[in-house]
Amino acid sequence: MASPYHLRSSILVLLLVTASAWEEEKKTFIVQVQHDAKPSIFPTHRHWYESSLGEATSIIHTYQTVFHGFSATLSAAEVENLESLSHVIALIPEQVRQLHTTRSPHFLGLNTADRAGLLKETDFGSDLVIGLIDTGISPESQSFNDRDLGLPPPNWKGQCVAGKGFPPNSCNRKLIGARYFCGGYEATNGKMNETLEYRSPRDTDGHGTHTASIAAGRYVFPASIMGYAKGMAAGMAPKARLAVYKVCWNAGCYDSDILAAFDAAVADGVHVVSLSVGGVVVPYHLDVIAVGAFGASEAGVFVSASAGNGGPGGLTVTNVAPWMTTVGAGTIDRDFPADVILGNGKVIGGVSVYGGPGLSPGRLYQLVYAGSDGYSSSLCLEDSLDPKSVRGKIVVCDRGVNSRPAKGQVVKNAGGVAMILANGPFDGEGLVADCHVLPATSVGAAGGDQIRRYISLASQLRSPPTATILFRGTRVGVKPAPKVASFSARGPNPVSPEILKPDVIAPGLNILAAWPSTIPPSSLPSDHRTTDFNILSGTSMACPHVSGLAALLKAAHPEWSPAAIRSALITTAYTLGNGGDGGTLLDESTGNASSVFDYGAGHVHPEKAINPGLVYDISTYDYVDFLCNSNYTAHNIRVITRKVADCSGAKRAGHAANLNYPSLSAAFQQYGKQGSRMSTHFIRTVTNVGDPNSIYRVTVAAPADTDVTVEPDTLAFRRLGQKLNFLVRVQTREVKLSPGSSTVKTGSIVWSDAKHTVTTPLVVTMHQPL
Repeated sequence: MASPYHLRSSILVLLLVTASAWEEEKKTFIVQVQHDAKPSIFPTHRHWYESSLGEATSIIHTYQTVFHGFSATLSAAEVENLESLSHVIALIPEQVRQLHTTRSPHFLGLNTADRAGLLKETDFGSDLVIGLIDTGISPESQSFNDRDLGLPPPNWKGQCVAGKGFPPNSCNRKLIGARYFCGGYEATNGKMNETLEYRSPRDTDGHGTHTASIAAGRYVFPASIMGYAKGMAAGMAPKARLAVYKVCWNAGCYDSDILAAFDAAVADGVHVVSLSVGGVVVPYHLDVIAVGAFGASEAGVFVSASAGNGGPGGLTVTNVAPWMTTVGAGTIDRDFPADVILGNGKVIGGVSVYGGPGLSPGRLYQLVYAGSDGYSSSLCLEDSLDPKSVRGKIVVCDRGVNSRPAKGQVVKNAGGVAMILANGPFDGEGLVADCHVLPATSVGAAGGDQIRRYISLASQLRSPPTATILFRGTRVGVKPAPKVASFSARGPNPVSPEILKPDVIAPGLNILAAWPSTIPPSSLPSDHRTTDFNILSGTSMACPHVSGLAALLKAAHPEWSPAAIRSALITTAYTLGNGGDGGTLLDESTGNASSVFDYGAGHVHPEKAINPGLVYDISTYDYVDFLCNSNYTAHNIRVITRKVADCSGAKRAGHAANLNYPSLSAAFQQYGKQGSRMSTHFIRTVTNVGDPNSIYRVTVAAPADTDVTVEPDTLAFRRLGQKLNFLVRVQTREVKLSPGSSTVKTGSIVWSDAKHTVTTPLVVTMHQPL
């Protein structure tokens, strides 16, 4: 029976159930409770929560900052009882999330020798705290030394939680906080195997150490991996403080633990949350990351999240809530060429960071395609290769299923001397460099086809195909750069087409950063090499670049909201290669021009973002109006925002696309009346953060066959902080499309006062229903 205290209080219960089979006796739930409803008879919220549970049920986490409630394992009977109560709102399946797995400061224009600029003006971010929700950290890395750092910021309330492999003195004035959350993980998987994992903030994966050092690693020289990428390593905000929240374990990252990390990070006093984790896209009220991020944003904390690695296909972007900054991945001007030289003299370009003994100079080795023996062998899966067929040969393996370095280990175990890893058609020409365990290189889809054709033709001519691999080391100054990384997830936004996602791209391909010396660079158990730095690729690496930049912008402008910081990054981003000196950003997967659904507003430009001129700010109530106009019910809005929403007032905001976002996205449904007019409008408000007396004039680059007008076309500001509105009208006509198809046209709205250029992307999508 429910306690009478529950009947007297207004309780909002959000139940997040694990995706495991219902036949199990108990499952993990998160219960959301109205925070001000606790009866005084209970000394703490935890005691109150426990009063509603059976004696055999224990609480996993309690939440009280970005979310109010607790998580617990509940029986089916307890679930049924809760569902029958009037104050129970939703039963929501929990997601298990996965990781979205240094030249970049130089590439971004953050030069330490400059006497002015973002780094110097913010003291390298020394008063800011970045919270990393990831796999933990390796605290002994030199990237996290606290040399010449003062005391932590006075508002810091965090802890350094000791545990296995992580003694109490692991934290310092750089790494000022460390916690771990495994209750949700263990509730589903049972007690962790502590011979394989550390019950502590220590990183046993490497991902968290890598992302932390990208965001805020100190200057370390010399830095390299196996002789590649030699130079000075540094994060975006080298003096920013770090707080790590370990939530990812061998079986993944569980929502109840992620929410606990959000809750702790905001209560501890972080200024930025960096989250390189994602899962299946669901509506915001079913998405715990979106719920936690909303609470963080409301508290003034900037949340940067990775877009995902589902590219180059469309509709793959994740972490798409408008109160998060969603980051895709781009290339930088450095690569690691490792070319295939075929016996017929043709050269196929590839990449690798293999640093062991190479192939014999001048010698050609017999070449074999593993796929001739079947599907599993084509992918070089474990135990799929016949040693008699591959011993002493270079083996061609197809990309997919198992990890790229694991394929090399399979080839090595079977007696192969080297590996060529070929992209499939979906991967296109995007190349990711790996630290292989034998001489190996990765080639694009076209190169792979060329190599397989050569093998087939040579076999028909009864002339054994041969090849070698030539490792050329590190090359810098590569052009064009940046390009959109092939794996970077693409839009359009599958939840809110009115909000352009990803927001921006940042360096995410072949990024050198700190690495635990206890973990081999290939992450394979059979690899016994050690390194203090490693090269990884993914939107996981792009996200902390933006997290660090956000910390610098917050240090330069303490009064800016998370939305203002995101606006500064978006409106100053560039869409031309080589920092604006070349053509349109290219898509690495095809070599062709990319689109706004690939890069959002473009590639971040930190030195321009510090002084954007105008920003598009957004309040918590603006987000509530957006949710109302996105047809979320008051019930679901309360799940996300913890607020009782009155959507009647939201209609004054017009429609969801009138959220004051620094991009404009119009999606039209056609109904077969070719040539008929379709129109919409956007209302926007800009805040002057540039010069007190300034006059901005608009320039419109209208999408093809679209009429765009802006009223007024001039904005005259008389003081800093002044807000002015403008209206954008968009009119187009139906075009001939086949059922189920779409066409996308892009343009921009640019405000300029001759000193600042404020660029807002404009996207018009026309869709013909089936």
